Amino acid sequence: MEVVQPAAKMLVELSKSQDIVAGDGTTTVVVLAGALLKQCLNLLGKGVHPTTISEALHKASEKAVEVIKSMAIPVELTDQDQLVKIASTSLNSKVVSQYSSLLAPLAVDAVLNVRDLDRPESVDLRDIKVLRKLGGTVDDTEMVKGLVFDHKASHTAGGPTRIENAKIGLIQFQISPPKTDIEQSVIVSDYTQMDRILKEERNYILGMIKKIRATGCNVLLVQKSILRDAVTDLSLHYLAKAKILVIKDVEREDIEFISKTLNCLPIANIEHFRVEKLGYADLVEEVPVGNGRVISISLVVL
Repeated sequence: MEVVQPAAKMLVELSKSQDIVAGDGTTTVVVLAGALLKQCLNLLGKGVHPTTISEALHKASEKAVEVIKSMAIPVELTDQDQLVKIASTSLNSKVVSQYSSLLAPLAVDAVLNVRDLDRPESVDLRDIKVLRKLGGTVDDTEMVKGLVFDHKASHTAGGPTRIENAKIGLIQFQISPPKTDIEQSVIVSDYTQMDRILKEERNYILGMIKKIRATGCNVLLVQKSILRDAVTDLSLHYLAKAKILVIKDVEREDIEFISKTLNCLPIANIEHFRVEKLGYADLVEEVPVGNGRVISISLVVL
């Protein structure tokens, strides 16, 4: 919200701060602040000095914090029922209040699943991703202990769309014939020369796929390339024959999150494709959601 009036701007910033710190109570804090400002205006009209008003508000805030702390009830992170009640209370003031019995347990489970065991009271909410798809209802909401992509598996040449005991490679290189760094032209004078070029390209791709398959990898996440196709149709054909599930066009900004979630390392070169850089999961599959399909990677092995 863009505002110019100083007091209004302060209220907007106050609401944003409340949302960041607590995730709830944005309306309440604005209403309370507005009421306090109204009373301050009355005091100013009666000749009370602004410094006196400021000091009084500061003392009042200290007393308010003291009272709140005396009323606070300690909650153990192991007490899931109490945590669900807290989440339900927060949701009851939202548009989705009628679904609080469904969403509150999901929210609690999501937070507890990403907490750092070394620092159980500290949770990085960036570790929780929310994927929205058109179609269906709120009742279709579910939590996946793993990762969900708004992508489809490659269906070229009948490639697999479901892999159990998945070994996952996250690659940042192209599975395609190499290109020169400068613009060049290749003149082909007869079909035998063309056959040689195609054969070399095919052998190059097959060599890459053999190295990938040798590690036991059966799922490939391929970073999107802005220069050319990260995976050619010929590559997809041979990957399908090798029973490797391929997910193309993974965005660069998602690489770090994927790497952290799947406990794998991004691989920038085929020569660095090794077993210790792979991630593991019980199941990778393409599933219908709403009006589309997504990739679900569940029960990730850390």
